[in-house]
Amino acid sequence: MRKADLISDISEKTGVPKVDVLVTLEAFFKEVKDALAQGENVYIRGFGSFITKKRAKKIGRNIKKNVAIEIPEHFIPAFKPSKVFQEMVKDSKELHQKLNNG
Repeated sequence: MRKADLISDISEKTGVPKVDVLVTLEAFFKEVKDALAQGENVYIRGFGSFITKKRAKKIGRNIKKNVAIEIPEHFIPAFKPSKVFQEMVKDSKELHQKLNNG
């Protein structure tokens, strides 16, 4: 599912025009990104958490030049689904059918 599909589905289910759904969805994305950039986590009960994870400094390798390079510590965004969300996906009959039928 792409963003356009998500917007269409939400619009159909709520009766809200697609343009309004798009504006709302974009505002949500912006708020999550801004919060994570400021070091704040975003918790949505029953859905999951948008968090930042710290990656430690490590030595990487540039394969083309065969040179070791140092990758400094940095933060990356991550999503941690709620237990309810995990169980919903785990127990999904549609997903199991899709995977078994190829």
